[in-house]
Amino acid sequence: MKELRDLDLNLLKLLQAVVYTKNTHLAADKLGISQTSVSRGLAKLREMFGDQLFTRKAHGVEPSELAEKLAEAVDEMFTPLIKVLESYNNFEPLDFTGEISIAMNIFLLEQYGEDIFSTLREVLPNAKFKMVYWQEQSLVNVLNGKIDYILQFATFPLPQEVYQHRLKDIKISLIARKNHPVLSQGSNWEDIHHLPITRILVDGINSKRTPFEDLYLSKGYKANVVLATHSMRVLLNKLRNSDAFSFGSTFLTENEPELCCYPLPLVPKELHEIQIIGGYLQSKRGFPLNQLLHQTMQRFFDTVIQPED
Repeated sequence: MKELRDLDLNLLKLLQAVVYTKNTHLAADKLGISQTSVSRGLAKLREMFGDQLFTRKAHGVEPSELAEKLAEAVDEMFTPLIKVLESYNNFEPLDFTGEISIAMNIFLLEQYGEDIFSTLREVLPNAKFKMVYWQEQSLVNVLNGKIDYILQFATFPLPQEVYQHRLKDIKISLIARKNHPVLSQGSNWEDIHHLPITRILVDGINSKRTPFEDLYLSKGYKANVVLATHSMRVLLNKLRNSDAFSFGSTFLTENEPELCCYPLPLVPKELHEIQIIGGYLQSKRGFPLNQLLHQTMQRFFDTVIQPED
């Protein structure tokens, strides 16, 4: 028997028609094809299944037990496909009760997660949500369909299988406590290169070094990273209570009256801002759910206003 994956699905519909009509001429009329096409199709089916599927009779054919079982299986096989298409074509966000999995850069999850959840809940009130931070296995889970949508920074490399779209450009500054003894006077490299630095860890992205740390090395300095953490709360506490600073967005100072923003030292233009992107599998670009997630995320980030320096 040949591999079933090589089987033309149209042949199964032909087999079913012959089983139900017990006559190749009637089957041809039912399917709107020629008698010759039916005969060729039956020959391919016999070659595939290695069995005498039909016995010739005076006024037609008699299906074997295998042929009858295969005809029953055709309906069982096509019914799930039909349901998928019906769900696809008649997608109704208010009635959707499935689970939606979203993986985000940990900074984005900490900074925007609560508001994103509220926004999504408005358009998908009956859905179940899983919102997780990006981990080393996250890309594999995107590619195998276990993650529906991602939020990342554009610097993170993604394969062509993932459709990406720009959501927001975020300006980068130095974040530190107010009245910082050094930064309040200026932020030249000569003055700040020795200062302690804090940074957020993102598994699979900057577990080793960030572009800013590479920049330190290119200038002959070594970045003094005193804290690398997954926790935004821990990072902010360190900034409030020490002379450490962080390369980050002005969003870090929201609801943080003890912190403020300072100008960047001289850095390449590409480090002045970072782009937030959303993404999902290219193969799902036409899916109503993914289109809705895309539109909802874009509307959300369109309303996000970055605090001034």
